[in-house]
Amino acid sequence: MPGEKQTAVKYYVGVDVGSASVRAALVDGFGTVVAHAEQPIQVWEPQPDHYEQSSADIWAACCSVTKEVVCGVDASQIRGLGFDGTCSLVVVDKQFQPLAVNCEGQNHRNVIMWMDHRAVSQVERINATQHRVLNYVGGAMSVEMQPPKLLWIKENLPKSWEKVGYFFDLPDFLSWKATGVTARSLCTVVCKWTYTSDRGWDDSFWKTIGLEDLVKDKYEKIGNHVLSPGEALGKGLTPEAARDLGLPEGIAVAASLIDAHAGGLGVIGADVKGHNLPCENQPITSRVAMICGTSSCHMGVSETPIFVPGVWGPYFSAMVPGLWLNEGGQSATGKLIDHVVRGHVAFPELEAKAAASAHSIYTYLNSHLDLIKKSLPVGFLTVDLHVWPDFHGNRSPLTDLTLKGMVVGLTLSRGLDELALIYLATIQAIALGTRHILEVMQAAGHDISTLFLCGGLSKNPLFVQMHADITGKPVVLSKEVESVLVGAAILGACASGDFASIQ
Repeated sequence: MPGEKQTAVKYYVGVDVGSASVRAALVDGFGTVVAHAEQPIQVWEPQPDHYEQSSADIWAACCSVTKEVVCGVDASQIRGLGFDGTCSLVVVDKQFQPLAVNCEGQNHRNVIMWMDHRAVSQVERINATQHRVLNYVGGAMSVEMQPPKLLWIKENLPKSWEKVGYFFDLPDFLSWKATGVTARSLCTVVCKWTYTSDRGWDDSFWKTIGLEDLVKDKYEKIGNHVLSPGEALGKGLTPEAARDLGLPEGIAVAASLIDAHAGGLGVIGADVKGHNLPCENQPITSRVAMICGTSSCHMGVSETPIFVPGVWGPYFSAMVPGLWLNEGGQSATGKLIDHVVRGHVAFPELEAKAAASAHSIYTYLNSHLDLIKKSLPVGFLTVDLHVWPDFHGNRSPLTDLTLKGMVVGLTLSRGLDELALIYLATIQAIALGTRHILEVMQAAGHDISTLFLCGGLSKNPLFVQMHADITGKPVVLSKEVESVLVGAAILGACASGDFASIQ
């Protein structure tokens, strides 16, 4: 109507801290990514199975990608900010300054990454207690969770342990950095720290494993104020964080999510009408969201708690409010494919040919497989070549971090054909691992009809096709490929009050 003001578009910022890079997106109210940016972050590997990062390096990358996506946008249209990150452990002193997690005393390296396996003896001792909290992590805690890492620090770095002010899960560190509020997200403390939504912390667990000092300080170091993902924190963005991020002071900042859970949130509620999918008229509980990146996570939700041996959970409200979550996973997927391909003797030839054809190495390998297949589908090329994919142990459902990888059916051939075949066999092995996880979830009571894939590997058509072939389930991909960033932005949209709930 003439004279009526057009309502300005509302935007939300999602920031996603992955294992190797930080990404940000500007997302509108319809869930469309309007702008996105990425920046690598540093990983230190001082010795085998030790992976460390710097919280200062991560925050600096968050600031630069956020500034990039909001550049030129009217600040009054940006309504909320949400973070997600890997479930890595951030250690700071009482003044919130970085504290070393290594024997070299390098304070800037103050993050033990999720994929760090240094706490093997600690997790074995924790699991030997058979404490009741372990029922909520599939019966056995993973070395990738936080209690074994905390115990490792206490036992190996007593000087750091004495100086600690706070231990944060990385997503909670990010929301603290933005708001100055130390509240933790229900997602992180439930999934990685043994908190339960009905009973809170279990004093007897921490005392049993030798971390009674956390109980004594009323859990101040690990969090005694817990919010649901998407709840607004404090007074929003502090003046200092607003300057760093290039955002308006005071905009709503949400309690965060672990990165895989943000991806799950970004896809599991998708509207699938008119695509003739089995899940079209079924509840959201018939879907599994699979987030495939450096590692893979398999997220299934249920109305009532389902205990699945070897699969994490059931976790209440940890991803979708009001629903229980089970979380299967594979510790190395994208990292494994990369390891196998780059370590092959024919890799330099692949790199040169891919560059010459202006394609990525994986696009080139996929087309090479199409060239060498005979009359049968591509999958049959590996009839004599088999990979066992647990090069970094098995997270689900075998929960055995001592397992190693294996390749059966090698020949003396050294060419590009052989590289393409072992690449294919590795992807098939990962898909068979997914099938194993789904079968165990279904045997325990989940009713799964459809897979929703997101993350970097979901952009590889061969990876997607092998998962459909090997699980026998239809695979759905979102039109908006950046599902993890959409999940993070959903948190900001919820915190802003523009939407009544996550749902």
